[in-house]
Amino acid sequence: MAKRDYYEVLGVERGASKDDIKKAYRKVAVANHPDRNPGDKAAEDRFKEATEAYEVLADEKKRQAYDQFGFAGVEGMGAGGAQDYSHAFRDFEDIFGDLGGFGNIFDQFFGGGRRRGGRRESVQRGSDLRYDLEIGFKEAAFGTKAEVSYPKEIGCDRCSGSGSEPGSGSKTCPTCGGAGQVRRSSGFFSIASTCPTCSGEGTIVEKPCAKCGGGGVLKKNQKINVTIPAGVDDGRRIRIPDQGDAGPRGGPPGDLYVVVRVRTHEYFERDGYDVYCVIPISYTQAALGAELHVPTLDDKKVKVKIPAGTQNNKILRLRNEGIPQAGTGRRGDMYIRILVTVPQRLSSREKSLLKELAALEGENTSPRPVPLSDLR
Repeated sequence: MAKRDYYEVLGVERGASKDDIKKAYRKVAVANHPDRNPGDKAAEDRFKEATEAYEVLADEKKRQAYDQFGFAGVEGMGAGGAQDYSHAFRDFEDIFGDLGGFGNIFDQFFGGGRRRGGRRESVQRGSDLRYDLEIGFKEAAFGTKAEVSYPKEIGCDRCSGSGSEPGSGSKTCPTCGGAGQVRRSSGFFSIASTCPTCSGEGTIVEKPCAKCGGGGVLKKNQKINVTIPAGVDDGRRIRIPDQGDAGPRGGPPGDLYVVVRVRTHEYFERDGYDVYCVIPISYTQAALGAELHVPTLDDKKVKVKIPAGTQNNKILRLRNEGIPQAGTGRRGDMYIRILVTVPQRLSSREKSLLKELAALEGENTSPRPVPLSDLR
């Protein structure tokens, strides 16, 4: 297959800076690394191609020769074959600096905690867990307590999370010889990956625990009480520390994240800390004005004055009748949208009175459209 232009391989312009070339190489290398794409020959080829391109374009002399003479200009300068690519790999801390350095880029490829000399530097933490909790609209507004039940991993009480049968110990991993990593060659480079036998520990249990099978953890159905603060909104995550899965080999537990799902209300809807509702009134109440007793979110009856001549969709505001703001003592407001209802059936007396009113009003039978700006 014909070789592609090095600038095209990295997706940069010919005048690209060193930083741009470095960023472009990093992006391609991370996406196509063989350990992220096991068995994908095309990805491995793209990784090699990008590495070859970076090896040339990151070196001023090689780049100058390539710009002037193309591939022929760098044939004898360590590019285009299975040569020494140390230039491309001698400083992963620099190339992958904002991803956390050499250790963290391999965390992305292989997972797990950072290691030195193939061994874990710290005990691995347990997994975080998620629980979706559905509550009512008023429970979200004023807060509540809820019991949640979920499965989690706990440390084995027989082996104290070690995975070893009491009285037995561990031995050096036969696969990696205690290094915690195994190496394999892939073309012109050699890659170290986490040992699949010991998961990077360098040791394996000599006699697995009879209760947990050597895993160090057991499944348990956990029940805990969760406090939902007042004013919580739909989709809010509440973190419960140390209630996730236990860490392997006695490591610290993860956290539980309770995701709140709020049911809709029959009459109210929410916008931030404010609530909205629709109250119907008769056309005579709209014309003459009235005093109504309107239910609020916390089931109080509040007196609301409807001004004479109130129009349909008019908004009235009740201060401090909305959602409580936790820890502040303040509340949002309640907004009432007025819905003027028109009767569909009229008695003969009602019709007679309305006709008399229409005559007094001198109603216009040829109305002009209302400017849209008046409705905004």
